[in-house]
Amino acid sequence: MNIAIFGASGATGTLLTQRCLAAGHNVLALLRTPEKFPLRDQVHTIQGSPFDLTSVRQTIEDVDVVLSALGAKSLKKEDVLERAVPQIIAAMQETLSQAKPVRRIIVLGSAGALPTSLDKQPVWRRWIVQNIVYNTFLKWPVASQISQWNNLSRSKLDWTMVMPPMLTNDPARGSYRTDGDALPPNGSRISRSDVADFMMQQIGSAQWVRKGVYISW
Repeated sequence: MNIAIFGASGATGTLLTQRCLAAGHNVLALLRTPEKFPLRDQVHTIQGSPFDLTSVRQTIEDVDVVLSALGAKSLKKEDVLERAVPQIIAAMQETLSQAKPVRRIIVLGSAGALPTSLDKQPVWRRWIVQNIVYNTFLKWPVASQISQWNNLSRSKLDWTMVMPPMLTNDPARGSYRTDGDALPPNGSRISRSDVADFMMQQIGSAQWVRKGVYISW
């Protein structure tokens, strides 16, 4: 397949790119500085910004699937998803009336995107995570993920939002829990490698189309 990847240079995005290449797919990556991307010789790079509709249109032209690992790089108010996701959705929806529409998008989200995310956690943990983590330390990144969810759910696309808790750089275990309703009980972390593997699996699966899915060890 021809796969467009946004956020390919990030920690999870690089893993996604590696997995796509290993599976034999052609990868198009939108990058601000393609010359710094370690996999630049193996992918088709497009220089530009995900905030620019023209660059996004060029990236998704004639692709089969869109993957996004975009997100905040700090705890500050960055508005990356607030600015980029509407551009990606707009560009994809423009193709829906064309001979080859680009409908499928799989994005990296966060377990904090929905108010029901902690429903299966013990009461004490629910209070700590909601009030200290989500409402304080991760206030702005969580706000961005809420925005991403709202924009995708209002779109006409075949979207899937993969929602892990804390991401680690540990090796993939190859086994994890998924849940469509809330974060699995006591689920607190998962490796980027396992998340990248799961996101790749969604390319050919309709199980979580137009849905969010929580994933954790």
